Amino acid sequence: MKQVLIINASPLFHEFLRDKLKSEGIEVETAERRDAFPKLVSSLPDLVILDIESLNDFAELGDFFKKKKVEPNTSKTPIIIAGPAIKRERVRALTEYGVVKYFTKPIKFDIFFETIGRILKAGFTIDTTRSIVDVHVNNNIIFIEIAQGLNREKLSLLKYKIADLITQNNLERPKVIVMISDVELSFVDGVNLEIVFDAIIADNRIDRRNVKILSFDPFVRAMVRGHPQYEEFEVAKDLSKIAPSLVEETSAESVTDLISTKILAADEAAQGSVHTQFYSENADDESTGSILRVAVVDDDPIIRKLLFATFTAVNAECTTFENGNAFIKSAMSKSYDLVILDILMPGMTGFEALKRLREDSDLNSTTPVIIYSQVMQKESVVSALAMGAGSYLVKPQKPAVIVNKAMELLHPVAN
Repeated sequence: MKQVLIINASPLFHEFLRDKLKSEGIEVETAERRDAFPKLVSSLPDLVILDIESLNDFAELGDFFKKKKVEPNTSKTPIIIAGPAIKRERVRALTEYGVVKYFTKPIKFDIFFETIGRILKAGFTIDTTRSIVDVHVNNNIIFIEIAQGLNREKLSLLKYKIADLITQNNLERPKVIVMISDVELSFVDGVNLEIVFDAIIADNRIDRRNVKILSFDPFVRAMVRGHPQYEEFEVAKDLSKIAPSLVEETSAESVTDLISTKILAADEAAQGSVHTQFYSENADDESTGSILRVAVVDDDPIIRKLLFATFTAVNAECTTFENGNAFIKSAMSKSYDLVILDILMPGMTGFEALKRLREDSDLNSTTPVIIYSQVMQKESVVSALAMGAGSYLVKPQKPAVIVNKAMELLHPVAN
């Protein structure tokens, strides 16, 4: 059985991950930061998932990374990190410790679980139904809005979110409003609605009489009436009808003010929790966890396909280009951590592309470049290195040679 070690995760994050992974037949172990390395050595997992809350955590985890790197039994164990936004240079530097993906929070869970499945060579079932699930707190009211659709992955997080919000905000006698809008429901949605309602009643700190469901859909009302465990829920079509019963003391002069100030508005001082986002909901967002972005520029489709497979196999994001013009156009808007560049190509040659890369102020002039070409003349090698190429490899080479050379360029001190 495959095994995953989760380190330093918040209760919400690690409980959600644990339940999801176990449902897929994955064994899960957890560890705090202080005992992370001993637990790593004793369990020898197939994957480590590391949760980082702040930039200060990196300094405290430095010893763990160094020990993992030099221990033969753990040096190649892959790590996925979920953490705050950091610079690309810092992300790239993590590769020498076996970090294969860095997900900036809020995590895109569809890409996150797809990555875990690929590393563990296990298929994951992910519901990618478009859905908005927003949860916030104001005073002792937890407001949950569900719109556009019912997504099982997002709804499954509710149980942990609710418990986390109650604990973090020290809520006494918490009250819950669930607003289900812009969703057409039928009997097939009954299972997903049960996930929502069961998430609420799973926490015994919530009195079921303090749960209000707002929906225009008659199916919701029928489902609540038909289930004894939900019968104390109140179902309404108008928030203004139930708002006064939720707020015991307020200075609001009208029901409208009450709704806007006490219910719909999030309390900025309240502690938040893990967001539920999916890459498909923001296709322009590049925060897909990629540690290493590689550009392969070669007019030979076989070479492009081979190098794409090579770098994808080490969990890098690889983009291929058939000529220098296409690469330079892309590099104007997207930064790459490494470029594999052929010399002889139609249109813009490799030398011309390298010259543009090093001299154009709109491009990242420090990007490491490996020339990978059939040209063997000494003059070409000298010219390429003089123009700023980090290495020159003559075709053909084994994939491992190219990857090793890439690591040498990216981590010159460590290697």
